[in-house]
Amino acid sequence: MENKHKKDGIAVKILKSGIVSWIFIITVWGLASLNYDEYFLPSPQETASSISTLVENGRLQTDILASLSRVLRGWLLAVLAGVPLGLVVGSFKAVRWLVEPILSFFRFVPAIALTTLFLMWFGVGDESKIALIIYASFFPIFVNTIAGVASTDESLIEAASCMGAKKIKVFFTVMVPSAVANVFTGIRLGLGSSIICIIAAEMLVGSNGLGYLINSSKLYYKTGWAFAGIVSLAVIGFLADRLLLAVGRHALKHFGVK
Repeated sequence: MENKHKKDGIAVKILKSGIVSWIFIITVWGLASLNYDEYFLPSPQETASSISTLVENGRLQTDILASLSRVLRGWLLAVLAGVPLGLVVGSFKAVRWLVEPILSFFRFVPAIALTTLFLMWFGVGDESKIALIIYASFFPIFVNTIAGVASTDESLIEAASCMGAKKIKVFFTVMVPSAVANVFTGIRLGLGSSIICIIAAEMLVGSNGLGYLINSSKLYYKTGWAFAGIVSLAVIGFLADRLLLAVGRHALKHFGVK
């Protein structure tokens, strides 16, 4: 019986690790690539070779660092703006009623639709790309923060008030802790949005970055480069989300972050 439980435990751990999913994806990809040449669908081996070549000449590292730098700057600025504003708006019903129509309008306008305007306003440098990232990341963070504060149990607020706590104390001791899990979810979603946004922005206008690498591959008929950029992007996004989730689970487990 113990051996059975141990085997079940190992099987569950393997499934949770994602190894089975990765093996499945790579197998299907490899089998599909047998029907096409490397210019249409490079195999996993050909993609690995392209990654090795790009690493050797230093281009992949340069492009990854360029994209990561823009993502981190834009995402952190969105967090610094979205969380405090969301906490304030979520705390006051009247303010929330005023903001919600505007929010509903702008959050459905994709960042990529504003690329031309941002290029005219901020130029072709990093400023326009970072502004797009802030725009794309801000709304998931802002909306989830508002939802977290607004969903605070009214009985907890009333209990704290009855015990003589002032509104500011109720805000920091009851409402903010109740919103932490939602805020963290918004921050994770914002990170995903920022990665998607920077690739689109770099593909449209840029001289470096993973988006530029993917887009420029067509000029040299190097489909393997495009796949190298896509694989690098997927790995970076996956690792960034896992790292953020691990930090959240460790630092914020008392607030219900799982």
